[in-house]
This record gives sequence, structure tokens and C-alpha cells, in this order.
Amino acid sequence: MADTADTADAAETAELPEDAVNEAERLTRLAREAIDGQEEAAYERHRAELLGEHGFTARIREEDDVLVLHPDEWVEDGVIRVERIDDTDRAVEIPLSGAGDETDWGVVEEHNAALVEAVAEEHGALHAANCRAFADFMGNHYVRRVEDATGEMVETFLTDYYPRNAWPSERQQDVIEQSLETLFEAADADVPGSPRRT
Repeated sequence: MADTADTADAAETAELPEDAVNEAERLTRLAREAIDGQEEAAYERHRAELLGEHGFTARIREEDDVLVLHPDEWVEDGVIRVERIDDTDRAVEIPLSGAGDETDWGVVEEHNAALVEAVAEEHGALHAANCRAFADFMGNHYVRRVEDATGEMVETFLTDYYPRNAWPSERQQDVIEQSLETLFEAADADVPGSPRRT
């Protein structure tokens, strides 16, 4: 995934919000992993609609496997017109593979599952169920280890993904924040936005 700080700076410069950049990257990775053409097309269509709201479009630079998000106005009949590029900093480039990028979902899932299991052994099934939901969110949406979550990702999980997709019981909802604390503790990390452990 794109580095959060760099992405935030790029998004501000490029007039493209950080959440739109992250979502465009997520949809691109999902399209690549799609099992059939219809599913792939659906992800790409969703990405096009998302970027279109901001006057942007996407293309893959095949030679170095980079997702490039750039203004629509640079393109005519599917071809980038160099004379229309007023400021290259408006584009956002996201490497989709390469040294240092953790793009293997299986590796991420194995790591996150081990942390969930550690929570289950130490704190029980209730917290483990919540942690499993967060692990699914981080793995499926961002292909990231849970401890690499940003504060914005945690907020999106708590306010959107968790109530809509995890189908939590009232007991689970009551302890969700505590559950995340146990998960990050298992990863020897702090929940983003919380006071650092000493």
C-alpha cells in the first residue's frame, strides 16, 4: 500500500483526497485478484466513478507496475496529451509491486490470524471475534498487517465497516475498542491515536 504520509501530501497537491487515493488502490488490487472478467470490470467501474467525482482517472504504467491517478483533462481519446500536463505533481503514483511492498495477501493473513489467535488464548472468544473482523478489514481492504493501520483506517472500521459487515452482538459492540487494544498489544504496537504505552 502507498505510504500514508507520502500519500497524504500527494493527495493534497493533486487535489485528490487521501481516502479516494486509498480506495482507488484497494479497488485496483481487488480487480487484479478478481476470479472473472465481470468482477474485474465491476471494480474498475467503481474506481472510475470514484475518481470521476474528483475529475481524475486511472491507468496502470505497465513497465514498472505503477498505478497512476491523474486529471481527466490530460487525456483525449484515451491518450495522454503531453501539452496538457500543467503540473506533474498533480498526479499520484502508487507502486503495485516491487521491493519492500507487501502485496501477498496470504502472508498478511497468516500474520494477522496469528495475532487473533493470541488474543483468543489470552482474552477469550469475544475479543477474538472483534479482532478477526478488524483483521479481515485490514487484509481484504488494504492488504496490510493490523499494526500498520492508520488512525483514519481505524475510524473507518469502527464507524462503517464494523457495524455494516461484522454483524456484532451487543456484547461485542460494548468491548470493541478494548478488543482493538488487545490486538495491537499482541502486535506490540499502539492503537493509532491512543496514548503511547510506556
